[in-house]
Amino acid sequence: MQPVVIAPSILSADLARLGEDCAAIIAAGVDWLHFDVMDNHFVPNLTFGPDVCKALRQYGITAPIDVHLMLNPMNNMIAPFAAAGATSISFHPEVTDNVDATIDLIRANNCKVGVVFNPDVPLDLLPSLRGKIDMVLLMSVNPGFGGQKFMPHVLDKARAARKMIDEWGTQTRLQIDGGVNMDNASDIAKAGVDTFVAGFLFRQARDAYSKVIQEFRSNIEAPL
Repeated sequence: MQPVVIAPSILSADLARLGEDCAAIIAAGVDWLHFDVMDNHFVPNLTFGPDVCKALRQYGITAPIDVHLMLNPMNNMIAPFAAAGATSISFHPEVTDNVDATIDLIRANNCKVGVVFNPDVPLDLLPSLRGKIDMVLLMSVNPGFGGQKFMPHVLDKARAARKMIDEWGTQTRLQIDGGVNMDNASDIAKAGVDTFVAGFLFRQARDAYSKVIQEFRSNIEAPL
């Protein structure tokens, strides 16, 4: 399994001081920033466009920016996010007519590729993606809003995805997003997840970022 990655979602950040908070939380020990991009159509919320990503790059953020597109249509937003500074782009396969073409489009824009499975979507597509993607993202809440409660049944899906990825022998990451917190981090890690979207980190006092991140990472790494 790959080294643990912690990626707090800016959905939980203080947008009035987003640049400052992102710089502070990266300095405190997180690895990536996670962008939840919602369109009030595919999911019932409206969040960030590529200009926010570009603004953070211009502010001086150099950490990887992990973009999760919850859009329909979606392909036309891949190039703008890549141009704005995205490092990786994850998409829901149900909103594209051709999964392979969308993967190729993301790669053509020099970004890593993730495919997202909602809590009620089985992993039936996953075997066909061997060697094509860099990350599997499992939603552990129904996408749309931050602060929802973690769905424990997704741990079974995580174990199944981990088994498949290990059989592939690739460097594909296994990411989870939704309701991740200090209390469930250990169980999620035991299920084989290596990449954690953790919005709750942004809700801590800024002067507590380092301590909380260190404790969270310890909870993840203890079972490994």
